[in-house]
Amino acid sequence: MSNSKKKAGSKDKIFKIVDWAVSKGAINPIILDVSASSGLCDYFIICSADNSRQVEAICDEIKDKCKKEKIRVAHIEKDDAPQWILMDMVDVIFHIFIEEARDLYNLECLWSDAKKIKIPPAKKVKE
Repeated sequence: MSNSKKKAGSKDKIFKIVDWAVSKGAINPIILDVSASSGLCDYFIICSADNSRQVEAICDEIKDKCKKEKIRVAHIEKDDAPQWILMDMVDVIFHIFIEEARDLYNLECLWSDAKKIKIPPAKKVKE
């Protein structure tokens, strides 16, 4: 598969993931194209949740939807609270934070050289 076709498939995936997350109450989602500066993946998706329960609910929703859509979730990592969950989908890494943890880790600043991908308005319901 060519790199451009692969990246187009990843783009479809990132918009689905954002849509699913927002449907479970994700706040202020952003997508960063980190393909030029990271060998880990093509995209980071970062969003917030109001509390730890919601962080887990968003993760569970994404896991369920990925399973139905046959999207591989290679690894899930979380802290004890959980205030943060990372979901590795090979070409996409999805971060769910409670707001305080998102501010603390400030991934948007760490990856400030990454290109922000515009999320269509219909996908970005809750901010």
